[in-house]
Amino acid sequence: MSPRSDEDGAAKKAKPAKVAASDPLRPDDYIGSPDPVDARPARTAKGSAAASSEAPVAAKLGPVGWVRFVWRQLTSMRTALVLLLLLALAAVPGSLVPQNSADPNGVIQYQQQNPELYKVLDALQVFDTYTSFWFSAIYLLLFVSLIGCIIPRTVHHLKALRAKPPTTPARLSRLPGHLVSSTGADAETAIAEATRVLKRQGYRVERYDRRGRVTVSAERGYLRETGNLIFHTGLLAILVLVATGGGFIYTGEKLLVQGQSFTNALAGYDTFSPGRFFDEAQLSPYSLRLDDFDDEYSVDKLTGQSHPEDYTAKVSTRTLGGEWEKHDIKVNSPLSIGGTQVYLLGNGYAPELTVRDADGNIVFQDAVPFRSQNSNLTGLGVLKIPDGLKEQAGFIGYFYPTPAESADGLFTSVYPGTSSSSLISLQMYTGDLGLDTGEAVNAYNLDIDDLTQVAGADSATKSLQLRVGEKVDLPDGLGSLEFTGIKRYVGISIHHDPTQGFVLLLAVLAIVGLLVSLFIPRRRLWVAATSADGGGAALEFAALARGDDPRLDDAVLAVERELAKRLRASAPAPASPSE
Repeated sequence: MSPRSDEDGAAKKAKPAKVAASDPLRPDDYIGSPDPVDARPARTAKGSAAASSEAPVAAKLGPVGWVRFVWRQLTSMRTALVLLLLLALAAVPGSLVPQNSADPNGVIQYQQQNPELYKVLDALQVFDTYTSFWFSAIYLLLFVSLIGCIIPRTVHHLKALRAKPPTTPARLSRLPGHLVSSTGADAETAIAEATRVLKRQGYRVERYDRRGRVTVSAERGYLRETGNLIFHTGLLAILVLVATGGGFIYTGEKLLVQGQSFTNALAGYDTFSPGRFFDEAQLSPYSLRLDDFDDEYSVDKLTGQSHPEDYTAKVSTRTLGGEWEKHDIKVNSPLSIGGTQVYLLGNGYAPELTVRDADGNIVFQDAVPFRSQNSNLTGLGVLKIPDGLKEQAGFIGYFYPTPAESADGLFTSVYPGTSSSSLISLQMYTGDLGLDTGEAVNAYNLDIDDLTQVAGADSATKSLQLRVGEKVDLPDGLGSLEFTGIKRYVGISIHHDPTQGFVLLLAVLAIVGLLVSLFIPRRRLWVAATSADGGGAALEFAALARGDDPRLDDAVLAVERELAKRLRASAPAPASPSE
């Protein structure tokens, strides 16, 4: 052999294998592209000088490298799922302890009952869970992670939707679901019919002819990725809406006595918690009046304890320029009016009291709410008389709907219903009530530090005890107090959230997208036809799924059977034998 021939042979042996170019029809969208041959590490003979005995050492990451690494980790779907789980766990404390934004009185009670634990929890902002630094950090990280996941995937998905199905692989026998059959029809007819069959089954199709083989490439299931993106986009939109829409929310509470009306204005609320973007113009003008209150109780025959069965507040409402309309409010059935939801909270009794001065002139006459303290509706109430008597007077005491007296003379209520024996027991104080300082004062609290007790345990006069219809004289000739009747009161919470409808819509879209992504398979299917020597054509079927698809073989078999059925139906009838 000549030297020239040796060189040519060596060149042929050294020539690298042909590397498949990046397919413009993106087969790498479905399976990972192999590394180019040139990029693979060269193999050296064992013991050669080129072989290195040292283990490979990873390159050190610089500042930019670390930023890229952290960004890739943050924007991975796995990280987003972990952050979503952490956010759910971080929200748990908000349901275990009272929150300043929703129940400030509960926070005060918690502080009084657990002073040491309160200091720790307050330092960790547990009483402001949803605005705490740790909850906000998780929230923002999840927000960034979802954006980093969604945008690249959406761009890639849009490109994939516009692209044609990939070319048919050369060796279908290496793919799952491979089937071989034959037909009497020619290859062109078989592939044309296969194209129609695949289209009817929802596949996108593209025909490829190569080396005497006629093929059709089909794919379906891109709706799976669309649903996945809808789910994550909906979740992201909910996060944005909750974060920004919370600024337009407001919540207020009002204690409403039977027969009294409430007007939806700032001055009408007992407590009011607005969002940061709240404007008083958001308050829709309407009025609400408590007409009656019905309750139902059942009594345990073994323990004698009563249990509530149902609460119904019968109210009348009127919008601006409208007429009064009657409605019922139940515990789990709020009233919707003026863009707000009116919820029923607590309930209790409001005894009707009349205070007269020494000359018999009426100084005070109204129903006084006694806030319920237990399940039998024992109520604690406060009455302040700043004017009309010789000096300012304050009353604090209890109302017992169904009183029972213990051996030591203490009263308690044994049933939440009222009767003719319903009792009020009041202590009376005189002095400066602190109502003239210009500072806000809690109407349901009586500060007795600077007052003088004139009736009660620490005075010469016993507590003032009255039943319905009774009247007692006040100490020191100040006047009289009369218990004239009993009314009901309810606590209502008025909530305005303009984002509720949008959040519900986004949640429904997210759930639909999730279901679509779970139950729609992503498949590619190929049919190839090669003309047979004796006429007709040899058919090959194969498919490939992205992820686990237990019905992939059945899908290929269904296409093969449907195609065979149609080819038989379209085949010309055999000619009858000539006579």
